[in-house]
Parts: sequence; structure tokens; C-alpha cells
Amino acid sequence: MSETPALSALASSTFSFPQLRDGQLAGMAALVAGRDVLAVMPTGYGKSAIYQVAALHLHRQTGRPAVVVSPLIALQEDQQDGLNERLGPDTAVAINSSRSDAEVAEAWREVEEGRAVFLFLAPEQLAKQETVERIAALGVPLLVVDEAHCVSSWGHDFRPDYLTLGSVRGRLGNPPVAALTATASPPVREEIAVRLGMTDPLVLVRGFDRPNISLDVVRHHEEEGKSKAVLAQVAALAAEGPGLLYAATRKETEKYAAKLAQGGLRAEAYHAGRPGADRERIHEQFLDDQLDVVVATTAFGMGIDKPNVRFVVHADIPESLDAYYQEIGRSGRNGKPASAVLHYRSEDLGLRKFFGTHPADPDSLLAVLKVLRAAGAPAPKTALAELTGFPARRVTALVNQLEEVGAVSTGKRGIRLASKAKLPALVQLAVERSQERQRVDQSRLNMMRGYAETDGCRRQFLLGYFGEDLPKPCGNCDVCAEAAARQDAAQESRKNDGGGAALQPDDGDLPFPLQSTVTHKAWGPGLVMRYEDDVITVLFEQEGYKTLSRAAVVESGLLTAGA
Repeated sequence: MSETPALSALASSTFSFPQLRDGQLAGMAALVAGRDVLAVMPTGYGKSAIYQVAALHLHRQTGRPAVVVSPLIALQEDQQDGLNERLGPDTAVAINSSRSDAEVAEAWREVEEGRAVFLFLAPEQLAKQETVERIAALGVPLLVVDEAHCVSSWGHDFRPDYLTLGSVRGRLGNPPVAALTATASPPVREEIAVRLGMTDPLVLVRGFDRPNISLDVVRHHEEEGKSKAVLAQVAALAAEGPGLLYAATRKETEKYAAKLAQGGLRAEAYHAGRPGADRERIHEQFLDDQLDVVVATTAFGMGIDKPNVRFVVHADIPESLDAYYQEIGRSGRNGKPASAVLHYRSEDLGLRKFFGTHPADPDSLLAVLKVLRAAGAPAPKTALAELTGFPARRVTALVNQLEEVGAVSTGKRGIRLASKAKLPALVQLAVERSQERQRVDQSRLNMMRGYAETDGCRRQFLLGYFGEDLPKPCGNCDVCAEAAARQDAAQESRKNDGGGAALQPDDGDLPFPLQSTVTHKAWGPGLVMRYEDDVITVLFEQEGYKTLSRAAVVESGLLTAGA
């Protein structure tokens, strides 16, 4: 019998969700029925409601808690506080590094005695064998992976600790998984599903277009002129309400925050180098409208729940459109007009290349493999760190690179060799995969540059990157505004509307439909992402994003249909 009416009633009566949005109820029903769900929905759409309603329903049936993996303690606490306020004390408990031993012990009691409905964990907690074993004994009915793009090395906020979640799921008895993220392009979605071992997941992609957010790019040639323009614009926008300014480095955040404060704004710099107490204070002050602007690296903002953010300004170009979309999506959540402005200088692309994927180190990879071969048995990461002399974080990165090519595997007792191939051959595989990631990183940066330099509608470009079609130019970006200013009332035809907007699938003369699979002789299988003027953008599995001449594709047969 369908659980849909019961879930709908639970959402309305207990969670006060009288009107569910498209996809929410379907996601809830799928989880309760034991099916995996991948929900790609913007902040504020209601991703959390999907797992919360399903988890409460399952708890009432089984008395067992849902495990929620979340990368930031601040996110865990926000959701925990909200659930306990709505459903009662100790409905949600958390186990993380900020809790005392007594608090952790109490959380375990609440879970094991069947009172807690939600158990929040940071991914590093699941790297502890005793934690996984204790959770496995509970027989959890649902595993939730929040900010699921962190599991994908294609994603913009990749976290190595997330890579183990697929194997952890297996050790928990393969409960259904709810993977939630605000932004994931097609390759990120695919890798999330693979990494988490999802089987025939229900994929819900909703609400990518945020028409209330204006999209603008300001071009600069000199760094000094760019900095002055950024400060002037943030000061002007802050008169309308609070906002965020993103910069590429910690030093830049400090510099901008100091100058904005000198100008009379309540401004703070936020980055991973600041003490945890400072970061928590700034987060709370921003949520409580005690700050006009937070100047931050990407360390700030994930999952932020603040509806009245009026602007997001970028002083430097982000590393990808995935990152950019999520960051600008923190504005205008109340549906009112908001501004997203990118200050762009082409010379800044070099800085992003520096921050990108670095080449694999063959000697270090070989050192890890030799230790594992000599051990002849699974070894914990602590032992690998001690025997190789590498820091623990470096060992984690090296193991991840080797695990990705099947050279090693992580199990209950530690890391072991998983291949009988010669060690140099395994190292070569890992190096080649690293080189592939570098090419992908570069291609994503090229797409970010394409967004900054396009003379077509920016919203069409942005949505096309995520595989969504916007039939007409948006009218709410700088390119559309400039086009409207140039055109007279008679220029209504799509040929000129939007100043060179992307061709659409109904043109009838496209060599391959949008989102269709194609094959290139050298680059292998790919997905058609976008048409603009005489250029086709294709996402290749091994090479990343490539732009091809449409005429060359047609005349020379560079692409063939199918993968």
C-alpha cells in the first residue's frame, strides 16, 4: 500500500509543510519504499524536508534512527536545533569533535534506547571503526549524505573523507541513501551515484533557475582598479541589505574587510585560518543581521539559511560554475530581487590554476604501496603515516588516489593491496588519473571563463552548464540589459534578442540534440551541453569540457551519435 497519504499528512501536521514542492513527496515516498534518492535542489527549496519526513515515518515503524552525514558542525547544529525545537528535545543528536565525552555518551544513549530519530555525524567520525560498528548494530533504516557534491572529485568542494561513505554504507547493511546537494552538474550527479553505490536512484533536479537574481560581470584590466570597484559596489549594495563578498585568498578577505569597516560597514573576514570561536561568532552575527557583509573564502556559506541576503559579489573568479552557482544561490532566497556580480580580470585565471588539482607524486604513491606489500595485511592509516613518515592528511590523499584506480581498498581492519599488478604499473594508473583530473579542472575553469566572457545571455549559459534549457534570454543579466539598450522596439526576433544568445533545440538544424551522447575519435564519449553561435560545447568523460566548431563537426564528422 502506498505510504504517500501518510507522508503527506505527516509533513503537514508534524512539520507544518502544508504545500509540498514538486519532487518532495516523491522523494519521501521513494526513501520509505527503500529506493535511493539523489536530490539536486537549491538552498531553500526543501531538500531537508525529504529526508526528515521519511526518517520520522521510518522511526515510528522501526524505532531506529536515520544517520545524517554533514561536513560542517555549524550545519549539523542548525538542523539539530530546528528539529529539536519542532519535534521535541533529543529528537536529533550529534556526535562530533565539538562535543564533550559526556555529551557524546548521552547522544549514544538516546540513539541506542530508541528515542533519537536523527543522528548527525561529520564524515571523519565514520572513519573510526568503533563508530561504524556501533551504528551498524542499530540497523539504521536510512543514510543521509548532505552536501553530497563533496563526494565527487568533479565537484567544487571535494572532501576526501566523503570517499569512504560508499564502503561505510555497505558495512551498515546498505540502507537506502538520500544524497542531497544544491548544485551538481551531470558528471557530478553521476559520480555521486557511483561513489555511494546507489542503485537505480530517483534523481530529482529542481529549481536551478533563480530569475530574481540578476547576473552581472564587470571586466577589469588592472588589479588596483578592480579592488576599488569591488569596494565601491559592495558599499552601494549593502545599503539595500546584507550580503557576501568572496575572495580567492585569506589575505584578500582580511584586506577587503578592513577597508569596508573603515568605510563604516559592519564587515568581518571569514576563512579557515581563523579560530573556530571567531568563525562561529561571525556566522551567528551574520544570521542575526548584526553584520552588513561577510568577506569570505569558500569556507563560508555552505548550507547557510538566511533568506534576506541581497547580494553576492565575487572579487575573483571561482574555479568552476558549480562553485559559482552555489555561492550566488545564497542570495535572494526570499524571492525578492538580489544581485550576483563577478569582477573579472583574465589574469586572475592563473591563480585558480594554482589552486587546482596538483600532479600525483609517483614516489610517494610507490612508498605507500611498498609499505602495504611489506605488511602483507591490512594496515590502518595511522600505521601508514608512521611507516612512511607522511602526515596523516597526505596519507589520506595518497590512499584516495590509489583507491580510485583499484590499487588499494579500505576495509574493516584498514587499507590493503587490492591488485596483483606490479607496483609501478599501479602508480602509473594513479598518475594518469591525476592528469585526467587536471585536464577536467582546466576545462571547468575554461567554462567559468566562458561565462565571464560570453556575449550571450548569462543565465542561458549558466543553466546550459547544468543541462537545463532556457528558451529565451532572461532579461535580467548585464548582457540582456545592454542588448535591450541597443535595440529598438522593432527588434523582437530571436536572431538578435540577447546579443548572440545560445541556439535552441527547436532550431531544427542542430547536428546533435542538447543532452545527447556523442563520441569523438580521440576524446571518447561525451554529452552535448550547449550551442552558442558557431560553437558546440561537449562534456567528455576523460577530457572535461571542450568547445568545437559547429561547421567542423558537420563537415569533418568529428562527432558521431551515441557513446
